Amino acid sequence: MPTGLTQDAGWQIGVSRTLAHPPSVVWDFISGTEGLALWLGPGVVLTSERGAPYRTGEGVTGEVRGYHPGRKIRVTHGTTTVQVALAPAAEGARTMLRFHQEHLTGPEERERRRAHWGRVMDRVAAALDGA
Repeated sequence: MPTGLTQDAGWQIGVSRTLAHPPSVVWDFISGTEGLALWLGPGVVLTSERGAPYRTGEGVTGEVRGYHPGRKIRVTHGTTTVQVALAPAAEGARTMLRFHQEHLTGPEERERRRAHWGRVMDRVAAALDGA
């Protein structure tokens, strides 16, 4: 199988980075208004209730599939599924942040989404660093 193609989730992409902030700081940002706007879309309000719907300011709809405070949020986003996950690094002083998207239409969309998630990661890191 080509890189990025799986039997169960079709085409997918994951982008991760270790950030110089503890997990609680990264979680508070990612799950807050400013962070949600960066990775999910402007105007999003999420609840932790599985199955709860949401809509972005750009009209993309989805629902919460999983919400584990401090660790992971998984949502449908249009026809795809997006997950953001955190893991402590360097004894909790740093955090590995990962964005993952599956059910993409093919290798071209996979590459577009790789670039998108790279830009999102850059913006998250800059916001957390106060840039």
